[in-house]
This record gives sequence, structure tokens and C-alpha cells, in this order.
Amino acid sequence: MVNHEVPKEINEFSSPIGGTPQLIINREVTEDLDSTNAFEGPEKLLEVWFSSSASTLPQCAAPNGLKAVAAETWKEMLDLVNCQVLSIVESDNVDAYLLSESSMFVFPHKLILKTCGTTTLLCGLPRILEIAACEAGFPHAAPGAASGIAKAATPYRVFYSRKNFLFPDRQRGPHRSWRDEVKSLDRLFYGGSAYMIGKMNGEHWYLYLTEPNTILTPPATPDRAETETRFIDLPSANLREMRENEAATDDEDETLEILMTDLEEDNARQFYLENAASTAEGKYYQRLANAKKQARDTLEAPAQQGTGFPNLHDSGYISDKASVSNANERDVFDKSSSTPADLLVPSDTEPIPSELATEGHALGTVVSEASGLADVYPTSKYPDARIDAYLFTPCGFSANGVIPAPANSNAAHYFTVHVTPEPHCSFASFETNVPSKQSGRETAEVVEQVVDIFKPGRFSVTLFEAKSVLEDEGGNGSRVSTVRKTSRMDSIRGYRRVDRIVHELQGYELVFRYFERWDWEGGAPRLGEIGF
Repeated sequence: MVNHEVPKEINEFSSPIGGTPQLIINREVTEDLDSTNAFEGPEKLLEVWFSSSASTLPQCAAPNGLKAVAAETWKEMLDLVNCQVLSIVESDNVDAYLLSESSMFVFPHKLILKTCGTTTLLCGLPRILEIAACEAGFPHAAPGAASGIAKAATPYRVFYSRKNFLFPDRQRGPHRSWRDEVKSLDRLFYGGSAYMIGKMNGEHWYLYLTEPNTILTPPATPDRAETETRFIDLPSANLREMRENEAATDDEDETLEILMTDLEEDNARQFYLENAASTAEGKYYQRLANAKKQARDTLEAPAQQGTGFPNLHDSGYISDKASVSNANERDVFDKSSSTPADLLVPSDTEPIPSELATEGHALGTVVSEASGLADVYPTSKYPDARIDAYLFTPCGFSANGVIPAPANSNAAHYFTVHVTPEPHCSFASFETNVPSKQSGRETAEVVEQVVDIFKPGRFSVTLFEAKSVLEDEGGNGSRVSTVRKTSRMDSIRGYRRVDRIVHELQGYELVFRYFERWDWEGGAPRLGEIGF
């Protein structure tokens, strides 16, 4: 079970374990969130790399790269994106920002920003380049006047991707169409490539990426053509070979993304506040009763050495950093007392803490455990793993997880989950960059565990993997293709694979798979956006 304690104050950083991720909660933002109008679950995903790895930062950059940038600076950038920071998990190697609309991860050498709804993610991109130049010290150039910024760091690589929108007509700014998004990216970067992966009249996925050592776009000329979107539906036998001397990237760069729609309605109720509050109430009173029983047993055994009667902290479910002086800052499950007799009050007279009946991090913690998400990367294997979760009103769920790499490594990985459970637009996403060789499990096992949590009618899986990873696993310089390595993923229990598309990109191999449940009777998918 993952360690979920919520600190009593926003500025609490202390930890008994060196290097353990620390949580900071923005209570001003979390006081009045409401997901009633949330409708567009599929997220926009941006990755901006300023170096090929954290160990190859340029000499002019800050020693800790992007992590040198203050949280307030990132919050100001996110205002341009139209989302806010709910909380932050800080660690030595990555800072995980849980947002009102999805997530952001800041590594020394790269930034990952993922936003849903009608957020304007690409509107924040010029400011990200400016922050990397001015605050983190990365090499920069003078951008075109149209960018509206004084300096722009020159990225190593840029990736932008998303699933087809369900409600494209409600998007804003450059996100009204894929063509507009490509134009927006082309205004910043020279020589980018745009792809549409999947069926134009079915479920599909868009990708824009730049080559290594990205060049900023010079001032536009009237006759400069826009980047053409390429359609990728090639079987693996038709892949063309790429250059062998491609630039090295992060040694363990692989990203798994599972995008799920048509969630089973009864199962999706666990992501509603009313259902979660009921679950929390049952757990609260059960644990309270157990604590009182143990206290009663202690009183009946006076010969036992020391006071040492147990309290609800012993379960590992709650924080031991509760404030007894302020009811609003106490641990939501803390009912311990210095007098064991106090625990003998009948449980039905104990009011349930308000935190377990309202939206926020406390119910997010309950849902992450009850749903099984906390067990995807359990603390039995990752003792310093940390989950930061939030449940919205009247429904909706977001969570970030920080998974430290083994002790002999100075890296950290992440996973992020976002759920829109309403039946007419149900959607859930799971993304992680935890390498398969670190998890010790096949990718298919992770996919099956996640799919079993959400029970979608259909879902797509995208695996994006650096070729250096594949070469390592082949041994003696040989390459293991992502298709062969993940062939087990063609058979996910309870689902049939409808599509498998494979493509080689410069430095990466991409495999896209689309599945439908065997007993699915929901008809054709709601496409919303068709083509580009």
C-alpha cells in the first residue's frame, strides 16, 4: 500500500527518509473546485526536452536544470494554459504538479505537461521556452516577433500528442483543430513532423515531434509551407529503416499511455464523490472500532509493559503529522487520544471528519486505494513511492505518482491517472514512464491491471520507446523491436485487438494498439473529431 499521508500545512517539507518525495497542497485553489462542467477527457500532452538526459545538461544551465525554477513561475505559466496547481510532490529528481486539469512533471532536463478539458496548452509553450532560458539558464536564441517573448531556449526535442477530441467544437485557441495545432507548433520550431495514427473515421491519435537538436523557426516568409500531416497505418513489415547514428536519448526513455472510453457505469461510480464518501465512512468507522477494541484489550491487560495502545496511524493508511490544535488541519482519520478510555465511546457517536465527505485529497486517497490504483506500483516493491490524488465534485479523479528508481540510480519516474466518469463522455487515462525492466513485469501485465480497474468498453495503448532501450535488451548491440518485445500485449484478457500500427521515428519506435471488449454492444465509438 502506497504511503498517502497528507501534511497538515502547505509548507511542510520534513521527512524521516532522505530523498522521499514531499507533498505541498495549494489549499486556496482546492477550496472551490467543481467538475460539473468537465466534459473533454482526452488530454493534450506536451513534452519539451532541453537536454537528452539529466546527466547531460549544458554547462550554462543551472545545476538542477528546470528544477531550479520556482513553483510560482510555473503557476504563472499555467495561467496561460487556464489551469491551476492543486498540490506538488517534490523529490530530488522530479517535481509532480497535480493540476485542476491533469498534471505537470518537471525534471532537470525536460518538462511534461498534460491537460484536459478546454485548456489552451500550446498557449503556454512560448513561456516555457522563455522560462527555460531566463530562469534555468539553457542556451537560447531570439525568437520571432510573433512569439511575444524576449528569449527562447532551444529545445533538444519536442513532442506533442493527443487522442481525437470528443467535443472539438468546444476547444479554444489553437486547439480547435489538429491543423491549427500544427501551425502553432511550426511557428516555433523548424522542420517538425506531424502524424495521424489510426483510422481517420475511427479512433485515432495525433503526434507532432521535432528532430534532435531542434531549431527554432526563423521569421516567417509568405511562401513557407506548413507541415503536412502524414497518415500512419503501416504494418510492421513495411517499416523503413532509419539512420543508425541517431543521437542518444535518456537511457530508459519509454512511455506507456492507455486511453480508455465507455467505462462500465456501475464500476465508474467509485469515482463519484457520493460513492467515495460512503466508502470512506465505512472504512473510518471500521478502523475506529478496531482501534477501540485494541485499546479495550490493552486496558484489560494491565501487566503489559508501557502504554503503547494502538491508534489509527498503525494501519499506515493515515498521516502521523496531525495537528491537535486546529481541527481544520488535523489528520482526517486521527481519533487517537492520550487517554485510552476515550476510545471506548461507541463508534456511532463519533462524527465523521468533514474531509471524508467533501472533495479533495483525503477522498482522493480513499479512491486510489479502493480502486486498486495504489497497487499498480505498490510500496512493497517501491517503498519510497508516493501518490498524490484528488477527487472532484460531483465526480472526477486525478492522481500523480512518483516512483523513485533503485537506490543506485539518481533517476525517478512517474505515473499519472485522470478519470471523467460521466456516462455520456466517460474517459480514463493512465500514463507512465516506469521502465518495464524496473517494474519486473511485462507491459501487458500493467495494461491488464489498469484495464481491470476501469473496465472500459474500448481502449487504445501507445508505447513510445527509445531505440537505445531496445538495443540494450537485445544484447551484443542487437535490437529487440517493440512489437516483438510486447507481442504478449496483442492478447489482453476480455478484449480483442482491432488495430496494431507500428512506426519507426528518429530515435524511437512507436506501437499503437486499439482494443474493444469481446462482449461490447455499444455500437460505433463517438468520434467527435474526424481527420484533421
